[in-house]
Amino acid sequence: MKIKTLSVCLLLLSLCFSGWLQAEVELNEDVPQTYIVKKGDTLWGISGMYLRRPWLWPELWEVNPQIDNPHLIYPGDELYLVWIDGQPRLRMRRGRDVKLTPNMRVGALDLAIPIIPLDEINAFLLRHRILAADDLNSAAYVVAGEQTHLLSVPGDKIYGRGELPEGERAFGIFRPGDTYTDPVSGEFLGYQAQDIGNAKLLSSAQEDVKELEVTRISEEVRVKDRLLPQEERIIDATFHPRAPLEDIEDGYMIAVDGGVSQIGPMDIVVLNKGKRDGIEIGHVLAIYQTGETVFDQVAQANVKLPDVRAGLAMVFDSFEKASYAIVLKSNRALKIMDRVKNP
Repeated sequence: MKIKTLSVCLLLLSLCFSGWLQAEVELNEDVPQTYIVKKGDTLWGISGMYLRRPWLWPELWEVNPQIDNPHLIYPGDELYLVWIDGQPRLRMRRGRDVKLTPNMRVGALDLAIPIIPLDEINAFLLRHRILAADDLNSAAYVVAGEQTHLLSVPGDKIYGRGELPEGERAFGIFRPGDTYTDPVSGEFLGYQAQDIGNAKLLSSAQEDVKELEVTRISEEVRVKDRLLPQEERIIDATFHPRAPLEDIEDGYMIAVDGGVSQIGPMDIVVLNKGKRDGIEIGHVLAIYQTGETVFDQVAQANVKLPDVRAGLAMVFDSFEKASYAIVLKSNRALKIMDRVKNP
């Protein structure tokens, strides 16, 4: 089973950061000297409280050697600001009871504060994909329902035809949805795989026809719906918000989940840039709105105003030609075809 992961845990400075971002850390005005971590806090929120550029958080956090395991912070912990060689650093005092045994700290990992509000993306990750035409066309499909019914509901048997990966028993049922194309080049970027439900493999009725049972639906299953191995997507501790290393050119938000007309914080968007463009999970991008065209009454001609920075988005899933991102911040109403650039 293919496992794609993002991160639930807060990782502080370590040797892997030594070659990372060396940009100067700029604090916001009137930042607190001490802060008590509360339930519902996120790494991004705390970093944004202190930093003008929150994606530079690895430069701010400082490991407290008195903490047995400083890689996680919890509600009740106290963060305090210090200055080292003229640079701001955050240190931590453990503010809650922990049970200690020799060389071991016992605590529930799911109590640690996450990087972002995970409930905003967990369900989305399980049920959304962007597929290339070849991947979709070569996937197994529903050829018939029980007693040749055209529609199926949970508990019904369905029959799939096509190659199912060896050893896989759990499958997602998908239907081709929106088509994504690049707004600049017109290139086809992929199909939205629309979530229909899930099914489990029962048996192979014959060499190329498989019997499955529908276990969940979001819509009625139909003939020609596609069967894809179910992906388990969990958060990976190697995930860090950061700026892309490569310059992102002609990047746009080309679609939004839910079909809303205006986009705001915690909305999920599709970007026309993916792995081939250097886009990786955790990359933070600035969102810009196209500058208006106004009439210059002195020169008696139209003039285009500069693009206006309007928010931040972070990539949480990347495909070959496109990616999914969550809007972390906006200072005005965003919309489809707003640009994304390096922050």
